[in-house]
Amino acid sequence: MNAAAPSLTPTSRTLSWCLHLLFAGLLVLAGARAVADRLPQAGAVVAVAAACGLVYAAGPLLPRVRASRRAAAGWLAVVGAVWLALLVLTADGVWVAFPLYFLQLHLLSRRAGLVAVAVTALAAVGAFAAHRGSFSPAIAIGPALGAAVAVAVVWGYQALYRESDRRRRLIEELTATRADLAEAQHEAGVLAERERLAREIHDTLAQGLSSIQLLLRAAARDLPSENAARYVEQARQAAADNLAEARRFVAALTPPALDDTTLAGALERLCATTSARHRITARFHLTGDVVPLPTAHVVALLRVAQAALANTVRHAQATTAEVTLSYLGDEVSLDVVDDGTGFDPARLVTPDAGSGFGLAAMRTRAQALGGTVTIESGTGHGTALAARLPLLTPTEPEARP
Repeated sequence: MNAAAPSLTPTSRTLSWCLHLLFAGLLVLAGARAVADRLPQAGAVVAVAAACGLVYAAGPLLPRVRASRRAAAGWLAVVGAVWLALLVLTADGVWVAFPLYFLQLHLLSRRAGLVAVAVTALAAVGAFAAHRGSFSPAIAIGPALGAAVAVAVVWGYQALYRESDRRRRLIEELTATRADLAEAQHEAGVLAERERLAREIHDTLAQGLSSIQLLLRAAARDLPSENAARYVEQARQAAADNLAEARRFVAALTPPALDDTTLAGALERLCATTSARHRITARFHLTGDVVPLPTAHVVALLRVAQAALANTVRHAQATTAEVTLSYLGDEVSLDVVDDGTGFDPARLVTPDAGSGFGLAAMRTRAQALGGTVTIESGTGHGTALAARLPLLTPTEPEARP
């Protein structure tokens, strides 16, 4: 019935029904005892108890009571007013205060609930003392103890529910993270195999065909025979065709993020995707005059950016990350800076380079191209990673900007 409460669990639904039955049972008890004791006001007691039961039963059926805390407070006030009327007629109405405590604590805010419970307990003690014709500490013990028990039970249950809900959300986040990690590891394995095949083809088949083409061109210049020269030219043309086919194969094996775009475009897309999928704002910046880069340089810089942003998302607890691609004349630089918690680089546990995400893997990839990867960080001061590669004049047709 609480607008602020989440949907009922089987346990809370059972407790609600127990509370309803307790309230109804105590009203029936008050009416039955009035009739059994043949009180002069027995008819009035039965009528008021029935009215109190009807008002109470109407609460769960009214949408506004279930949807609004203010409406619930109004309903509670009506129930309380009818209960006070019952309390005036019979001392047995005192026991109805106990389920009222639970209703007030459940439906009202913590402060308002405490005030309502205190007022209800005072009313119960006062009415009971009035019916007895005297006051003693023993009269106050029952309502006060019931109020204390109700407060302890309700607050304890709410604390347990909040802890259970927090753990449920944590488990959902862990499950989603594990699924993302498994997908990322699978994708990393597939991309690593694609890169390995591309390097093998580039370093063996493509280079071999290039050498054949150069040798046949030289032979064609030296051979005096017209037929021999024609055959050599045909062989050279076949080698050239195969070289073009090998280069198309290598281009097909480059990372999908570079399909139909430049390195700058791929990095900008990576930042946008990271910002959309995670609670971090990643921004891309481009400086310097853009020049074409060899495919190996483009792939290496993209992989370093992907790994750095992945580490930032997983470990840094950062809110922003700045990715900057700079063309500096004789070298190209990629900087990834975040405002996260940082860490002590001296105590960094180096992950397996084969994973594709560790610092060791980034350095190995950069060193293979004559470059470097450096990292600066400190606990509470964020992290700055810089990858620098020599900016060579590309001689390969598959170079990309």
